[in-house]
Amino acid sequence: MTIAIVQTDIRWADPAVNRLRIEELIKDQSADLFVLPEMFSTGFATQPEGIAEEDNSSLAWMKEIALQRQAAIAGSIAVRDDEHYYNRFYFVKPDGEISTYDKRHLFTYGEEDLFFTAGTERTIVEYQGIRFLLEVCYDLRFPVWSRNRKDYDIILYVANWPTSRMIVWNTLLRARAIENQCFVAGVNRVGSDPTCEYSGGSMVIDAYGKVIADCGTDMPCCKTVELDLDRLNAFRKKFPVLDDADMLG
Repeated sequence: MTIAIVQTDIRWADPAVNRLRIEELIKDQSADLFVLPEMFSTGFATQPEGIAEEDNSSLAWMKEIALQRQAAIAGSIAVRDDEHYYNRFYFVKPDGEISTYDKRHLFTYGEEDLFFTAGTERTIVEYQGIRFLLEVCYDLRFPVWSRNRKDYDIILYVANWPTSRMIVWNTLLRARAIENQCFVAGVNRVGSDPTCEYSGGSMVIDAYGKVIADCGTDMPCCKTVELDLDRLNAFRKKFPVLDDADMLG
């Protein structure tokens, strides 16, 4: 499978412009899956009133792109669902099937928890024979939540991760790949919002901790890479780390 990590500059609270920017980045790219950043349509809105989407326009756009490109597309959107706001990660397949994950670890430092409702369940999506664990930004800091129970092959972390904490981003992405013996794709944004600067650093890492695709910093980018599941499974069989993992309650 070929996946594309899409590192985009997000204009604050302007879904139409942000969708066009993504279309421009991916127009000449071919992939089985396109992965977008956290809240790709608006930027990281910790106070979502008036910003979070209520019309499902970006989800409809994701379905349209998936159908046109005959590829899956994934990323999170700030949404209002009844009386609650969610940081909702969508994984949309070309046939229109939609899987969702609501961000479990809300960013209390930025007061995301005061306005959003936390998710309670992990989501694993199977697509073209590969199993994807869906995670959002701050989830990266909590290894128990993302522990591999032999139920996934790659973690997708979509984020608005600020420049000031990039050492943490780079370190933890590698740690999650190594400790869970899996691929990790971390997709971050560039640019700025009313509170932070972002420098990207989107990458895909293999189970050895090696970076196999890298968008670099500061510039919008779409980078593709092929995932070799046979090599991953051979590594797991030869060096069965997951067999010795601590049991979870």
